[in-house]
Amino acid sequence: MSAASKNKPGLSASDLLPWYRDGLRFECTQCGRCCTGSAGYVWVTEEEIVRIADHLGMSVNQFGSRYLRRACGRYALLEAPRHQDCVFLANSRCTIYEVRPKQCRTFPFWQENLKSGANWHATANDCEGIRDDAPLIDCVEIRERME
Repeated sequence: MSAASKNKPGLSASDLLPWYRDGLRFECTQCGRCCTGSAGYVWVTEEEIVRIADHLGMSVNQFGSRYLRRACGRYALLEAPRHQDCVFLANSRCTIYEVRPKQCRTFPFWQENLKSGANWHATANDCEGIRDDAPLIDCVEIRERME
């Protein structure tokens, strides 16, 4: 505990833990709902590009010209042109689930979703994996998934 927190009356170690200190219930159902919606970016690293290209049996150049765009000096997966869903979503399923990018693997444990209980519950409206009967993911594992 820091010297600053020792000096604050009534502040306990549990006050320093996040609101989800007791864990959160989640289990990916592969429903694909996190892959749909408004336009955005699914960022991919060079390592992820190689892994996905290999999984698809393509060269990195083929993969890049077919599935990538440059934005803000980074690479992002393309979206389907008519509805802005992820280009790898087919029949409500991720076709590269085994090798999906970190951004996808870490959902719904994104910082904006974990800022508050209200944000988490709003995320649950779109994610069927956030439910009362899902396995409990402890705080330590949540933090590890976020890294």
